[in-house]
Order: sequence, then C-alpha cells, then structure tokens
Amino acid sequence: MKSFACSVLMLLSFCTVTSASDRPPNVIVFLADDLGYGDLGCYGNPIIETPNLDRFASEGVLLTDCHSAGTVCSPSRAGLLTGRQPYRSGFFYIHSRKTFLRDQEVTLAEILKTKGYETAFWGKWHLSTLEESDHGHPGPGEQGFDYWMGTTLNAFDKLGGPRRPKAFIKNGKPVGKVEQWYCDAIVDDACDWLMNTRNKQQPFFMFVCSHEPHTPIDPPESYRDRYASDRVDQLEKQIRYGRVARPTRNLDEHKQDYYATVSQLDNAFGRLMKSLQTEGLAEETIVVFTSDNGPETPVTFEESRGQWEDPIRDKCFGTPGPLRGMKRYPYEGGHRVPGIVRYPHVIPANSKSDVLFNGTDLLPTVCNLVGAAIPINRNIDGVNAFPAFLGKEIERRDSPIWFYPHHGDTWFRMPQISLRRDRYTLVAWLPKRSPGVSLDEWFATSDPDRAELYDLSNDLEQSNDIATQHPDLVRSMKAEMTRLWRAMRDEGRAGLAQ
Repeated sequence: MKSFACSVLMLLSFCTVTSASDRPPNVIVFLADDLGYGDLGCYGNPIIETPNLDRFASEGVLLTDCHSAGTVCSPSRAGLLTGRQPYRSGFFYIHSRKTFLRDQEVTLAEILKTKGYETAFWGKWHLSTLEESDHGHPGPGEQGFDYWMGTTLNAFDKLGGPRRPKAFIKNGKPVGKVEQWYCDAIVDDACDWLMNTRNKQQPFFMFVCSHEPHTPIDPPESYRDRYASDRVDQLEKQIRYGRVARPTRNLDEHKQDYYATVSQLDNAFGRLMKSLQTEGLAEETIVVFTSDNGPETPVTFEESRGQWEDPIRDKCFGTPGPLRGMKRYPYEGGHRVPGIVRYPHVIPANSKSDVLFNGTDLLPTVCNLVGAAIPINRNIDGVNAFPAFLGKEIERRDSPIWFYPHHGDTWFRMPQISLRRDRYTLVAWLPKRSPGVSLDEWFATSDPDRAELYDLSNDLEQSNDIATQHPDLVRSMKAEMTRLWRAMRDEGRAGLAQ
C-alpha cells in the first residue's frame, strides 16, 4: 500500500477544464518505443506512411520541441509517471533486479485515482519485473492502475520468434502467449476495455505503451511490401542518422522492415482513436502521443570490437531528422521526440508549437488540467506546461536536464549530460574514469568537466560549438548543471540504499 495521503497534497488549478461534459477530461497517453523525431510523415519523413498520426496532428498540436524525460526507456517512463527527473527515482539506466520504481514513488495513475479516475495500462512496463511482482517489485497494479495487461520488457519470445510477444501478464496473472503482433495485441485489448469493460460513469486514464519500433523488428508482409521500390531506395540515401556512425556492411535489405513497423504502429494507433470516436468520447478526451527516446542505431563494427554483432539491430533505420545523436545520446536526437496532443475545442486544430515540453511535465500538466493534486513531500521537476500546447511560453524553476551515465569508453565518444536553457544547450562530459575506480564511485564523485555550447535556433545539428564565444553563459549553465546533477544523483543513490 502507498503511504501518501491527501494531507500531503496540494491542489493546483492553473487551467480551467473545458469539456463537453461536467466531468473532467479523460486522458490517454500513447507511448511509442525508440520512435525517432523524424520518423513520421507529419515530421517530414519522405518515406514512411503514417496517415493516422498525420491526421491526428491536423486535429491538434504538433510539438516541434518535445522531449522524453530520459535518453533510454526505463528512465523516460519513470519521468513520465512521476514528474521527477528519473535519477531521483534511482533510474541511472534501465530497470534491473535492483533498479525498479519504488513503492514510495507517487505516479500519475495514483493521483488521478484520488479524483475518481479509472486507470488502465497496456504494453511494455520496464519499470519493474512483472514476473516477480510478489517478490518486492511493484507492478502496474501497485502503482495505481486498476486494470493492466503488459510485459516486463519487449516482444522477445525465445520460443516463437520476434513476431509473437512473450506471454502477457494481466492483472498479475499470466495469460499465455498472444498470437498477435505486439501493438495489435495491446490495442485490441485497450479497445475492448474502452468499449466494453470500463465503468462508463467514471473518467479514465489509459497509458498505452507499444514496443514498436524497438527491436526485434518483424512486421507483416502486407506492410513490408509497400516499401519495396526503387523510389524508397533512393529516398533512403537522403535520410540523416544524427551524425552517428552506422555499420559499413550493407543493411539495405532491412530498411523496409523498419518502415513497415512504423506504419503498423500508425495503424494500431488509428484503431484506438477510431474506438474512442465510436464511443463518442473524442471531444472530451485529451490524447498525447509521444516516444520514450530517440531512434536506435545498428551496432557498428567498432562498437562490437570484433567480438559480436547484433543482427536484430540491423533493421534499425529510424531517424532523428535534422538533429544530432540518437538513442542514448544527450545530444538533441537522443531525447527530442515526436509529440502530438489533441484536445478538441481547447487546443487549436492543425497548430504547431515550438515551446519546449519535457516528459517530466506530463504529471503536473495533467494534474492542473483536471484539477487534481500533486504531492508536496517530494521534488517534482516538471511544471504545468499546458500553455506549450497553445504555443505560449512557460516558466521553469530549473532548466531541463538529461543524462546518459555511460562509463566513458572511447568508442562512445559522446557526452554524458546536457542542459537546455532557452535556445541554448550545454553538453558536458564527466572526467575520465581512473583505473580501479568503480562506476558507482565515479558517478558519486564526478562533476561535469569539458563542455560544449550550441545555439539551437540556428544550429539544430549541433555542429558549431560556440562555448569560447560565450564564456559567461557556459559558466552559468555549467554551474546549474552541476547543482542539478549532484542533487538528482544523490537523491537517487540515497533512495536505492534504503
């Protein structure tokens, strides 16, 4: 059981609910996995067909400066649900037996339940081990979801191959292998819950987390065939991959699989939106579509060090569009992601916003929108960013910050931290780890060292380091980065020690 109570909550009321009914709006969050900033037609992809998401964007706002809370999956998901920079929750990297979303964390689902919401989750959880929920790992049910059907990780099935997801767990009980592709399985169940199972007297919160287009990638042939053409081959040569090295071996035969998987995801999302429309709920529901981090890149020979290559990542043809970096990278391409929000009669249709929205903003934004309450006994890093959906500036106490605490081997050659202030982004490296120093000790004692500065208003590719031209700005941003890094890192380490 959770220990927080309404006595430690504070009511926030920035936004007035505007809905077709007297009750607060329903909330749907659809989270794709490893979908790049440049992977959708509405974000300029010249190849991949995404008619449902393109239409969805025309009905709401397309965010051009939307960010995941982390540069990899577990931290990003923790930030979405808690409103906290994921390091505070102990997520330095991905979930493991010792790293999971603790019971003392307060999630958006739990908060919405205090306002009478029925809550439901589908898909990839990756915040604890669902198969061991009785052994100290809180699952979706313990984190506020009344109904849930999901898997711990991705659709790896050691028996049936990648196109068949591993056995789902529903409300804590295994339901056996589901003979469908992952996005189809979770959307079918979500549509059934929406139309037949939920209590229709209550508002609802649906959190739908697909594994697509994360590996393994193995779409139906009907989707793959549409991308087998000379035109696609020529267009792919124009696609940018964040200035990240790709394998020298020829992977062209696999690109159709990636494009097809994104189209399959688009179709699944469209079916969910159709069910919402059929139920007559579209106008009283705010729907958020986004991704957990930037796109994956195939393993390079240098990365494999001649010892191994990862064939399931040979099919990764996701793109960050004009941005630098991909998944894991603190450069923009690692955490700037698609973000589309629809709320009829409140958010203008067919609009765009270049105001920054971060994954940690989801919790306080939704709480403000529905008149819910957020905890005051913990650090909440996100802010009410609903004005961003209207193209209006928002105020932040602290600058958004992202981490990828890799161990600094030379083959990665990338920074560990980035911080965003207005149009400027500072990226920084921790000092090189000395021989014999453990990773934990290195993180605990290291502060940002070497840094680069970029002006994103004219340098989205982060190709022109202007640090030497703005020493005072670098000094100021680095000081804030160090302060936030220390506070978040130390809070997370203290929580894991409990």
